[in-house]
Amino acid sequence: MDIPKRLTRFLTLLTVLVSGATPTVHAAQPSTPPLELIVLGSGGPGAGGRAASSYLLLIDGVPRIFVDAGPGSFARLGEAKVSLAGTDIVLLTHLHIDHAGELPGLFKARAVSSSGPIVFDVWGPDGSHEPREGAYFPSTSRFLHLLFGPNGAFAYLRDFSAPLTLHAHDIPTSISVNAAPQIVFKQSALTITAIAGHHADAPSVIYRIDDAGRSVTFSGDIDAQGVPNLTRIAKGTDLLVFNSVVLDPPDSPAILYTLHTPPHAIGEIAKKANVHGLLLSHLSPATEEEHDAVLKSIRQSFTGPATLATDGMRLKP
Repeated sequence: MDIPKRLTRFLTLLTVLVSGATPTVHAAQPSTPPLELIVLGSGGPGAGGRAASSYLLLIDGVPRIFVDAGPGSFARLGEAKVSLAGTDIVLLTHLHIDHAGELPGLFKARAVSSSGPIVFDVWGPDGSHEPREGAYFPSTSRFLHLLFGPNGAFAYLRDFSAPLTLHAHDIPTSISVNAAPQIVFKQSALTITAIAGHHADAPSVIYRIDDAGRSVTFSGDIDAQGVPNLTRIAKGTDLLVFNSVVLDPPDSPAILYTLHTPPHAIGEIAKKANVHGLLLSHLSPATEEEHDAVLKSIRQSFTGPATLATDGMRLKP
């Protein structure tokens, strides 16, 4: 500090002391975290009292990123009482209804919150590959076209309240050996990376969001074939949001183990990736009812903090 500034501060303090007034002490304002996570939906496809999978990420205090858009998240968004004025990114892990069925409602909620032009960038899987086995899934760009294109089911939304522009980005979902996460978005300190996941016949994507030294990673629904990629992208993440649907074998139906990851394996993945914390979400009635056993199994390998998500939960990774 230079001499004039020191002198000014000294004279100000001297005046306060002579007048007998009590000096004003300004309390330090809490800093805004670079990342904050709101759980809009922590449930799965069943109507079990929870909204289905959906999350809202605040970047430097501004709600910006939706991760999945499961049914029920529209109501939870209203309960969260946050402004959508800056929300401009959607990350879809896959196109099952319990992850993408509420997308029109969330877009409309954003549309009626502003009269100015709205632009959304939407990332998601590239769709079913040929030759195809199992169910058909469109690419994310085709999915958006079917919903919001000129002849789409909700074509009216493009100019219903505010001009709405959607930019679709299809992410490759073929599993390859030693695949590397790809940066799909970067702006200042905010970086979003993605890599192919695996959820049986549903093309899927794993996402990681980094901002100012903090990070959160979303597994999406994932089976054993997607685990190497998840371990790679989640390395050292502050928070790994892991979908927890099944119990350890043989306590869930056999077919579910071809779609999801059991608790013991979740713990091993978290340990190997050196994640700092686990949030179990997309909970099924089984994992919710047997939550103590689920956590006990995970803690055989992973000793860091692990908890079960609830709708409305807010966390700072």
